[in-house]
Amino acid sequence: MLAAGLPGLPDDDTAKGQIRQANEARILGAAERVFARAGFSGTTMAAIADEAGLPKANLHYYFGSKLELYRAVLARTLHDWLAPMDALTEGADPAQALARYIRDKMAMSAQRPDASRVFANELLHGAAVVGGLMRGELRNKVRQKAAVIDGWISAGRMPSVDSTHLFFTIWAATQTYADFEVQVCAVLGRESLAAADHERATAHVVSLVLRGCGLAPP
Repeated sequence: MLAAGLPGLPDDDTAKGQIRQANEARILGAAERVFARAGFSGTTMAAIADEAGLPKANLHYYFGSKLELYRAVLARTLHDWLAPMDALTEGADPAQALARYIRDKMAMSAQRPDASRVFANELLHGAAVVGGLMRGELRNKVRQKAAVIDGWISAGRMPSVDSTHLFFTIWAATQTYADFEVQVCAVLGRESLAAADHERATAHVVSLVLRGCGLAPP
């Protein structure tokens, strides 16, 4: 048993919090995979529990319903997509910051393609669940970072581009390797995309976007 109050040892509340975080992450990861395969209507809590290797009761303990769990999957995906935008700051080098953002987005498409597919499917069905987050958190973040890019342009640090539509272009170019992986594999003659394929794609997207912005790839 962990001794509460001893230096270097977590107390009971800390340990319980860590267990909760680990279980929630495990459930969310399993839900991503099942929702990506079956869609919202075709998914059951029992299927997610089987994928997570946990009793169904555990899912209902952490997430009261399938809809609540679905919302949590979408919110986590959006949060994780927005985090790399923090590299776009006024003092950053435009080429390096944009390249880092693109690489981070490509890495997420490679590492968590199911998250992207669940999100894309939600949008294709009208974004009834995630619409509020997009009109709030996403919209605000894009406005903030578009203003940063506009500042770079005003300061003569990069040529003029439509800073808002630049994000749409980056999202489309990066997320296609998750959402339409089967199409990419068909053209490349692959069963699945290997690390070398993702590296090649990342180098291409970075170069294409930066040169389109009048910047030399770092």
